[in-house]
Formats: sequence, C-alpha cells, structure tokens
Amino acid sequence: MLAIKLAFKNLIGAGLRTWLNAFVLSIAYVVIIWHSGILEGWNRQARRDMIDWQIGGGEVWQKNYDPYDPFTLTDAHAPVPEKFQEQIKAGKLTPILVTSGSFYPEGRIQSVLLKGIDPQQSILKLPAGSLQKDNEAIPAMIGTRMAKNNRLKEGDYVTIRWRDALGTFDAAEIKIARIFKTSVPAVDNGQIWLPLDQLQNMLQMPGEATYLILEPGQNPIKISGWQHQGYDVLLAEMDEIIRRKSIGGTILYTIMLLLAMLAIFDTQVFAIFRRQKEIGTDIALGMTRGQVIGLFTVEGAVHGILAAVMAAIYGIPLLSMQAVHGMAMPEGMDDYGLAGAERIFPVYSTALIIGTVILVMITTTIVSYLPSLKIAKMKPTDAIRGKLQ
Repeated sequence: MLAIKLAFKNLIGAGLRTWLNAFVLSIAYVVIIWHSGILEGWNRQARRDMIDWQIGGGEVWQKNYDPYDPFTLTDAHAPVPEKFQEQIKAGKLTPILVTSGSFYPEGRIQSVLLKGIDPQQSILKLPAGSLQKDNEAIPAMIGTRMAKNNRLKEGDYVTIRWRDALGTFDAAEIKIARIFKTSVPAVDNGQIWLPLDQLQNMLQMPGEATYLILEPGQNPIKISGWQHQGYDVLLAEMDEIIRRKSIGGTILYTIMLLLAMLAIFDTQVFAIFRRQKEIGTDIALGMTRGQVIGLFTVEGAVHGILAAVMAAIYGIPLLSMQAVHGMAMPEGMDDYGLAGAERIFPVYSTALIIGTVILVMITTTIVSYLPSLKIAKMKPTDAIRGKLQ
C-alpha cells in the first residue's frame, strides 16, 4: 500500500510528463479495442448475411459441382433424390439449379450464371416470390450490382442464351421483375435468378438440381451422389480473410504498444537518474533494494491505470457512437467478392476490453521493471553522492 501511495505521489509530482505518457498509452488502449471490435463486427455481420442470403443452414452439392470451376456445371446436376422430397415440401430444403449462359444487355454479350430457385422458398432472403409466372416473358431477378454494371432496371427485357442437357443452344427473352439489394455479392454479381421449374424446362432437366440449401438448424444429410457442405467449408474464405486481417491488426497493436512502452521506459530511466540521491537515502534509511525496485515498478503500472481511466473518458463516447452509427466501408469491396454491408457495426465484448487492459498493464509493468533493476547494483553512498554506475 505504501508503494502505491508513493507511486501516485511521485507521478502526480512529475506533472505534464506523466499525463503525456498516460495519453500515449491510452491511445494504444483505444486503437486495439477499436480495431478488434471492427473485425469482430465485420465477421459477425458477414457470416450472418451469408447465412441469410446464400448458404442457409448448409448446402448439399451434387458430386460433380465445384463453385470455383464453371466447367463442372455441364455435369453438375442430377434428379433430386426422393429422400429430399418431403423436406422440400415442408420448406426445410430448397433446390437450386445452376448453368452457365449468356445475355445481351444493350446488344452487348455478357457471360452469366443462370440460377433456378423455387418462388415459394423461405429459407433465403432472396425475394424469390417476385418470380411469378408472366405471360409476356420469363420473369427474372438480379441484384443491384448486376443491374448497375449492365444498366438494367425493373421492367426491362433482355435476351438470354443457354445450352440444354442435349447440347442444343437456345435463347429466350426475360423480363427483369425484381432488382434486390444485398451485401452478399456471391448471389448478385454475374447472376440471373429464374423460376426453378422454368429453368428445368429450358435445360430439359425436369426435377434436377445442382445443390440444395438446408434450413438453419437442420441436421446434415448424407446420400450417395450428394455431398453435404457445412459452415466450415462454406465460410472458410471469410474466416481466412478475418484471420489475415487479425494478423495485420497484431502488427498495428505491436507498433502502438512499442511507442507507448518506449515513452514509459525512457521516463523510468530518467526518473532513476534524476532521483538517485533520493533512492540512496531511502536505502540508507532501511528500505530494501527490492522495495525500491517495487516502487518504480508500481509507478510504471500506475501509468497503465491512469491511461485506462483517460482512455475511458474519451474512448467510451467515441466507441459507443461508432457502435451505434457504424463505420462506412470503402467502395470496391464487391470487386473482391467479399460479403460486407455499406456500414460495419463494431462489437466490443467484455472479454476484448478486459483482455486489452490486462495485456497493456502486464506490458507496462514489465517495461517499468527492467530499468529499475539498475537500482539493485547501486551502493547507497554512491547514490547519495550522485554517482550512478
């Protein structure tokens, strides 16, 4: 208790130098918590959006299907097994049929993925209900990115071309019945959604699908010729991106901590040099070297406490405001196929805050302890005369 009282007294007596060190250290607190909160918020929001819009509770792929290889689409289809039919009728499973094709906006030819989905499905947030039968043309829906890149709007007609199961090319006119907005480009970029039964007829693949989407909470389904893919596979890319961003964040944290620790280290070295007569007198009066070392170590730890208080004063309002209003994401993320909303809302967990405080406190204490070891080699008589070895 005496060491803590003396430490506070000495730090307050140091004046501006103490508060500058505490301010630098408080920035480290705020930056670490802010950056970690942004990454966690992005991770949760992206995973939630991908589940809602793209993968549901998991997918069951036809054995030949590879979403990264468009050449597999020719063979990546098969009749939906009878075992799945009851679940499809119950709305716990929805089939998707995928094929490659072309379309001609404003006379230009563009490659596209044609995807068939049941208009009655309710597993995904995709507004499939807009794909109601139209006597004029085949109804279709596209995302806002697709519409913007090809200058399309609702009510427009455009020609599409495809190759059916027999290898015959065919073409038809579709009507853009709906343009939906989503933060998941994997269901938007380069894709046209059509009614499932209509696409099956166009491709001469009655009752067939490329993959099926499970309702969240459904147990994995195993059947010959079909492969279940869980979140560990479907969200692997997002997890890898977050992991790499976390590594980059660690470098930022390290730089911030090094800057703060350097300031505290220099302060402690200067304090030992400036207060050597005081130290010698304390030792001569009966204070052990261990107690003197403890005093300087506690002073360093108190820097961490003052920094935490200072960080709370300006950090809590700033971080709370951003948690409410979010952070606008830069344009161009869609080019990388990343799931990301226009604004990311950070998540600051109790574990994150406590962990950051503990990390900074431990680092500060260690940095304060190292220069104080010099005291152990001091002779009281030399210290009183001002001779520091």
